[in-house]
Order: sequence, then C-alpha cells, then structure tokens
Amino acid sequence: MSHSDVEKASAHDHEQIVIGEHLVIEKVKDASAIKGAKEVKAVTNAAFTAAVKQSNLSPWSGDSLFLFWCMFVAFLCSCANGYDGSLMTAINAMPYYQNKFNSGYLGSNTGLIFSIYTIGGMVGPWFAGPIADRWGRRMGMFVGAWIICLGTAIIASSNHRNQFIAGRFILGFGVSVLTTSAPSYCVEICPPQWRGRMTGFYNCGWFGGSIPAAGITLGCAKINSDLSWRLPLIFQAAPSVVVICAVWFLPESPRWLMAAGRDDDARAFLNRFHGSGNPHDPVVELEWVEFKEGIALDGADKRWWDYSELFNTSSARWRSLMVLLMGVFGQFSGNGLGYFNTEIYRAVGYDDSMVFNLNLVNSFTSAIGAGFGVALADKMSRRQVLIWGTLASAFMLAGNGGLSARWAHLPADQKNLNVGRGAVAFFYFFNIIYSFAYTPLQALYPVECLQTTTRAKGMAMYAVVVSAISFINLYAGPIALQNIKYNYIFIFVGWDIVESILWYFLSVETVGRTLEELEDIFSARNPVAASKQRRTVAVREDGGVVLVDQ
Repeated sequence: MSHSDVEKASAHDHEQIVIGEHLVIEKVKDASAIKGAKEVKAVTNAAFTAAVKQSNLSPWSGDSLFLFWCMFVAFLCSCANGYDGSLMTAINAMPYYQNKFNSGYLGSNTGLIFSIYTIGGMVGPWFAGPIADRWGRRMGMFVGAWIICLGTAIIASSNHRNQFIAGRFILGFGVSVLTTSAPSYCVEICPPQWRGRMTGFYNCGWFGGSIPAAGITLGCAKINSDLSWRLPLIFQAAPSVVVICAVWFLPESPRWLMAAGRDDDARAFLNRFHGSGNPHDPVVELEWVEFKEGIALDGADKRWWDYSELFNTSSARWRSLMVLLMGVFGQFSGNGLGYFNTEIYRAVGYDDSMVFNLNLVNSFTSAIGAGFGVALADKMSRRQVLIWGTLASAFMLAGNGGLSARWAHLPADQKNLNVGRGAVAFFYFFNIIYSFAYTPLQALYPVECLQTTTRAKGMAMYAVVVSAISFINLYAGPIALQNIKYNYIFIFVGWDIVESILWYFLSVETVGRTLEELEDIFSARNPVAASKQRRTVAVREDGGVVLVDQ
C-alpha cells in the first residue's frame, strides 16, 4: 500500500504516522494544541512536506552539483530538438539554399521539407520506448545522439533535394529517440522537491538550441556560398557529440534500476544524491517505501511489444489522457507558427535584415518567459498555469491577428509601421506567455503523470502525438499562410479558448506529490477533484511537521 494508505491505517490512534524507519508525523485534532508552531498551511501531501522539511539536501554539495551535470547532459538532448526550430526557419530564407533546392518560401515543397522531420519523429518512438526499457535511459540517449550525427552528415552534404529530405527524416528519427529517454531520465533522477525546476529546465533546452541556431544562421547569412546553409546544419550535431562522450559517465535512473531488480544500486543512488549520503534521510526513506510499493518487477516494460498498461485500468487511462492532452495542446496552441516567424515578420513590412534580427530577439524573449516558468515550477499549480496561460495566449494571438489584418487592408502608400510593430509585439508576448506556461511542462507534466514501468512507452506515445501535430503545423502551416494569410492565426485563437476549458475540467494537479503517490490520485473516482484536495499541517520552529486532522 502507499504511504497515504499508511495514514488511513494509523488514523484510529490520532497520534503518529510512521513511514519507513525514521520518518514520523504527529497527528492532532486541533492546531491550537501544537506548541512551537511557526505556520499552519494547506498542502497536498503531509508526508512529503514533512520529509522535505526534515531533509538536509544542499544544492551546493559535490553530489548535487554532479546531479546538475547529469541534468545538463539531458538538457543537451532537448537542445538538439530546439536547434531545428530556428534552423530551418532561417535557412529557408537564405538565397543560396533556395538556389540549391528551389523549395520556395511557402507552399507544399517547403511544407514537405519541414514536415518530413516529424515523420521521422513518428517512426522513431516505436524503437525508443523498448530501447529505454530494455537497456536503460542512458542507452536511449546514446543511440538517439548517434542517429542525429548520421542525419547531420547526410543533410549537410546534400546536393539534391531527395538527399536533404532523407537527412531531415533521419534527424527527426534520432531526436524522437533522444526526447523519449532524456525527460524520463530527468524526472527519475531528480529529488522530488526539485522535480519541477530540474525537469522543467530540461525542456528549456529548446531555447538552448534555438538561440544558438538563430545566432549562427544570422552570422552565416552573410557568407556568399553554400556554406551559408551548410555550416548551420553541421553545428546541429554539436549537442549530440557531447551526449555521446558524456552519457556513460552518468549514473543510471534509480527507478529503472529498481524495475530491473537492482535494488542495492537504486538505494545507493538515493542515499548519495537525494540524501547527501545519509541512508536515513526522510526523503530517501519516503521514496524507498514508495519505490518498493509502486515499481513492479514484471511490468509491461519487460515486454517490448506490450503497451496495454497505458490503457488497461482507469488510472492508466487518466494518466494517458494527460499525456495525450499535453501532446496535442503543447504543439497546437499557436506555437507552430514559430517555424514561419520570418514570413510573419515580412507580412507586416519588415525587410530581410530585420527579419533575421527579430527572429533572434524572439528566441531570447521567449527563453526569458520559459526561465521564469522553470524558476516557479515547484511552487505554481500546474492546473492554473495551463488554464490561464492558454487563455492569455489566445488573447495575444487575437491581437497579432487583428493588427496583421489591419496592415493587410491598408493601401500600399498608407502603411503605418506602428501597426506592424504592434503585430510583432503581440506575437512576442504570445511566445513569452506560451513559453512561461508550456515550455517547462511539456516534458515535466507527461513524465510525472506516467508510472515508472510505462514511462518510456508513454513518452514514446507522447512523441508520436507531438510529431503528428507538428506534421500538421509544418505541412499545413506554409500552405495556410500562403492561401488565407493572417486568418490562419484566428484558428488558434478559437482553439486556445477550447483548450483552456478542457484543461479546467480535465487536468490533474501533480505539484507537491512524489511520483509514486500520484497513483492514489489517478486511481480515485474523480482524479481531478482528488488532486485538488489539501491537508492542513503545522510547521514547528524545529522543522517538524504536525498533521491537523480536521
């Protein structure tokens, strides 16, 4: 049974809750009876709150700093994906690239070259999940990085469109393998009290790739040869090279070790990285109890072909629903327009030089929004961020679409640049808000909603959905912008409002709970309501936590 069941089993004595060997929580009826109480507050999980308050884990210890290095290597896996986002946007506007492949700035040829990347992304996850389950999360990152290097060699040496398209497919395949294993690795190695910030930081690797890509393409655009587009493509392999060299020096995920029957190795990891070397650290004891209760040795992760545990129970279906919602909404909230930033800027009057500069600045401002989201990820409600962030995104896109329409209807000799500037400002604010709300949660929310034995396959399912929606964005996007122009933006305005409503009724709150405890929430009759329940605790001056049983 889970630790919340332990609470129920111990409730009759109204005195103490014992979890593990050293984590004890007092239980009283009235908060006023508690001596030395510093504060009384509502929390999602009394045991977790008590464990964190009593833990002595320091972010500045040598082991913690090494754990941050592990996260940085995983972060580089996300950089490989983000690099492509800015890369093709800029390369598509380069004259030497257009002369070589004659793909056009918009239309079906451009849509095919952009979107074939996502076809590779739909094929790769079917291999990525079994690899990560059978040989570990590190092997998944290693294999994905090698495939990206292969794709880079093919695409950077292209002289024909078909070779270029093949390279794009291989790159998408490799990135999907990377981004199935890396977020699972992140969420499984980080201490539960740091989970939001550390795993949220992983997905900020999108900007760790997109900003250098925007800067590199801006500099290479001045080269008067095919190197103007070949050099940025070569640099796409840089993060993967570091991953290949570093990944085998990292520790394996303790949850994967536990699922593989390597209990001693899993406990040693927890003692070192979550307990500062103390095997009796309250957080370590809480996690260990839940590991033993929640991680199966004979789960579907041992059968490469078995995806049934993603749907065979009510809990599994709710978990998979959260993954699918984030897969769709995270890609189809208007952020797909970012692949065509340059055309959006051109549509409101900016010349080629300013287009590249605006593309670079947009990457920086979006990264700032994502950074604030990461910093607050362990404090903010996932539900509230998703509901209100999506609704605010709709308003920003409405402003961009409205001013773009006004610009389009102004006579050529009466164009008001302030209208164009306003449209770009709204687009910038949309990207900042979207990045604040979605960038940290795109990787964090699905991996924390999935169980250990289904996490790799669940993330493979997530990657397929992400790639399918991205295919629609990348193939239909240039065609829609060519044919209906700014009206395409209004489709996302309406859809974002729908998303906000669906998040309100369906999203399950995950903040403030351990990964294993979430099984209690998803198994409830109404997981949404269960996830919003709070327990009242009093925190003493000495750091002790008392549960108030009201």
